[in-house]
Amino acid sequence: MIWRLLRSLRVQLVLLIIIALGIAQFVSLWLFADERSLAIRAALGFEAAGRAANVARLIEEAPADLRPSIIRAANSPLVRFDLGTKPLVQHSDHSDGGLVETRVRALLNDSYSRDIRVELHQIQGAILPLPNLSHEMTEMHLAMMRGELSAIEMNLSISIAGGQWLNVSTRFERPPIQWPLYSMLTFGLTAMALLVAVSWFVMTGLLGPLRRLAGASERLGRGEDIDALPERGPQEVRELTAGFNRMQDRLTRFVADRTRVLAALGHDLRSPLTAMRVHSEMVEEDETRESLVATVEEMQSMVEATLTFAKGLSGNEPMQDVDLQSFLEALRGDMVVPFVLSDGPEVTVRLRPNAIRRALRNVIENAVRYGGSATLGWISADGEIEISVTDRGPGIPTAELERVFDPFFRLEESRSLETGGHGLGLSIARSILRAQGGEISLVNHPDGGLIATIRLPVAET
Repeated sequence: MIWRLLRSLRVQLVLLIIIALGIAQFVSLWLFADERSLAIRAALGFEAAGRAANVARLIEEAPADLRPSIIRAANSPLVRFDLGTKPLVQHSDHSDGGLVETRVRALLNDSYSRDIRVELHQIQGAILPLPNLSHEMTEMHLAMMRGELSAIEMNLSISIAGGQWLNVSTRFERPPIQWPLYSMLTFGLTAMALLVAVSWFVMTGLLGPLRRLAGASERLGRGEDIDALPERGPQEVRELTAGFNRMQDRLTRFVADRTRVLAALGHDLRSPLTAMRVHSEMVEEDETRESLVATVEEMQSMVEATLTFAKGLSGNEPMQDVDLQSFLEALRGDMVVPFVLSDGPEVTVRLRPNAIRRALRNVIENAVRYGGSATLGWISADGEIEISVTDRGPGIPTAELERVFDPFFRLEESRSLETGGHGLGLSIARSILRAQGGEISLVNHPDGGLIATIRLPVAET
């Protein structure tokens, strides 16, 4: 059931849209988290640089005895200041591209005379919380960060007048991404429901005409009379529907014209044959007269058979849903030739009853006439009904199994003129069955005899 549902184009397109949206949302979230991290780190770094510049300016402007007090007042658990004779940063090649140095110089109104050194590095592996925190603040910090610490440490050394260096150390950590499970779950379910509803509505407008077109094609193949389909949906689907309507109209007219020509030919031949029969009766010589009369009668019989064949090609009878077992039992009761009817599954088939009755009668009569008996049974397989008619006769040469369906073809050894018939019975049966989406085939039975297999589509539920 699930696999059959997944094979639907509508379900596949909806799933494809959902998967594509999910991937896009994931990538967007990942990029957002990365940009968020960079923004937070940049803000924290510039904040620490600004504090360092302000402390450096204050130290240079204040008396020397106040400098220790200024350093103590500037210190905090997040940023540590120290005034010494040696710089904490020993190199001058910045790892931040000079952004922090530029900001400090701008705040100090110093273009280049002052030596400012900056060092940034990522802390790898397991790290501790921010340095210089009390025990209580450490616990609170770990709880807030959920134990996920990823930090960048910045060391800054600013040259102070008098040969001293203001050393600044700080560490800014990337806060973990907050995942409000309930909010995300409700948002995801709501977005998915709206997406599925909109996609399903759009797919219905697209696939509805295609489904109607597929059903009409199936019914047309079964020989049903169907009206022109309404041209709905996108432009491409409209063009496809219009092309199908044109094809159906042309096929219907082509078959009707061929049938009318065949019927008219058989009908028009009756008059000259009747005249020939009258003239042949006037022949005085008995042997010649009898020969001519026999020839004319045979020609008249063939004309009648041709008209019968043409009637078999016409599809004026409406299609009906019938119970197969009841239909076959009624056929057995109507036929003069007896046959054995085996049990089969209960199934409903869609067909033209009179036409199919005629096709089955031809097959059964052939089996009884040339095989001595007929046994009819049926099974259901792959959405079709297979009706088998088996006889115990001599069978048919393998090379002739397909040729016997040709009009007026007869096997002289087993179906001579004395046995009756003009070789149209199986041709009519195949024409009737194919006109209704069915088929018939012959195969020799391994133990002798012939099996005629008739396939008919099951009625749609």
